[in-house]
Parts: sequence; structure tokens; C-alpha cells
Amino acid sequence: MKWIVLVVALLALVVSPVLAADTVTLKAKTGDVTFNHKVHGEKAGCKACHGEMTPGKMSLGGKDPAHKLCAGCHTEKKAGPAANKCFDCHKKK
Repeated sequence: MKWIVLVVALLALVVSPVLAADTVTLKAKTGDVTFNHKVHGEKAGCKACHGEMTPGKMSLGGKDPAHKLCAGCHTEKKAGPAANKCFDCHKKK
């Protein structure tokens, strides 16, 4: 029985990134934020955003936590849009 659980857990880790959406759009009042989920996952790894949770749909809990996670990472890695350039990420339709 332990082997079955182990195999299922390992398969979940291997299959999750393959099944993940290529792009993700986060709804926001100032304009939706769309990013390439596949590229972010390949560069930063699942845990960078999802933490210890099982990769899957997640809630960022509002503007402040989302900015801390996304803009904080971009600032730390000196990559992607600058944190003070709102409309580089937020796009109104």
C-alpha cells in the first residue's frame, strides 16, 4: 500500500508541470495580469509561487499579497517588469 501512495505522489509531481496551463490571467481592477505560466515554472520552479501547496489553482489573497509575491520576485531577480510600472503588467481591455 505504501508503494502505491509513493508512486501516485511521484506521478503527481512529474505530471503536474506538464498539465499546467501555458498562460495564466489574474483578474484585477486596474487591468488583468497575464503571464506565461510555463516559462515562470521552468525558471523559478513551482514552489516559488505555490510554496508547499500541491501545484494547482491558487488564490493570491488580494492586491498586496499578489504584489509582494510577483513584484517582489521580479525586483529580487532583477527580471521582468519593474514594480513601479503598473501597466507593464496590468492591461485593460
